[in-house]
Amino acid sequence: MKHTYIPIIILIMLSSLSSVAQQDPQYTQYMYNTQVVNPAYAGSRDVLSFGLLYRSQWVGFDGAPKTGTFTVNSPIGALDNMGLGLSITSDEIGPANESNINVDYSYSIPVSETGEISFGVKAGIDILDVDFSKLDIFDPNDPLFQNNVDNKIQPQIGSGIYYNTNKFYVGLSVPNFLTTKHFDENSLSGSNIASSSIAAERLHYFLIAGYVFDLGENLKFKPATLVKAVSGSPLQWDASANFLIHEKFTIGAAYRWSAAISGLVGFQATEGLFLGFGYDYQTTDIEDYSDGSYELILRFDLFNRPERVVAPRFF
Repeated sequence: MKHTYIPIIILIMLSSLSSVAQQDPQYTQYMYNTQVVNPAYAGSRDVLSFGLLYRSQWVGFDGAPKTGTFTVNSPIGALDNMGLGLSITSDEIGPANESNINVDYSYSIPVSETGEISFGVKAGIDILDVDFSKLDIFDPNDPLFQNNVDNKIQPQIGSGIYYNTNKFYVGLSVPNFLTTKHFDENSLSGSNIASSSIAAERLHYFLIAGYVFDLGENLKFKPATLVKAVSGSPLQWDASANFLIHEKFTIGAAYRWSAAISGLVGFQATEGLFLGFGYDYQTTDIEDYSDGSYELILRFDLFNRPERVVAPRFF
């Protein structure tokens, strides 16, 4: 394992206190975590669906990001034209631990024989804890680091739109419209820190799209893309290509512009249980000090109607 590089992590944390965008957690295999990004996805799989995803980023760094998510969603209503779900995210980086708990709701309208458009909203809370004692601070008396942040709660409200057929999907969303501040002058008692020393949530815009091609009786191919735009941060673009073999085995690769390349393997263990593993190799200098990033994926679907068990959904 490559050596840790504590100064870089400290620099990352310090930079987050200087009026730059406060980024949401990063996912490579976002197609298995779509509900967190877009609430309109809730209920679109037509089953009661549970999902777990764990990401360990920049393995080998002390204080490197670690993210876990849990999602559950299901169609509801007499016509199954609504979806309801719960999404929970825990994101840890250095001394900070941020958790989000959201309820997701969607309403779908058929627009063709196989297509429907869904409108979604999410609402919940963000909980932030920061323990500055975990940092290797050059000046222990620095007033900026004297008062920990304990269970600071902020509201969250987001929305999204999602269109899908049995082979194609596209979605646009903003998971949180509220640009709340995590730190302010009042939390720095006795200091003269300027009001610019603030980390605020910025609007995150997500655009996702994908299409499933039938290349043969037992082979499907799905190219997909994600574009994320955040004020104050570079535009992020992910492109991926996944293959589904015999409705059982998934293998794929992805590229994040100027950041990383990744691979994915997955196995449909039963009709309802999918297991997956992803690995990122950083294409930047940070790879010299880390052992890449890992994602573990588990999804479990409960089919409440036998006619829905036709083949595993590829998105």
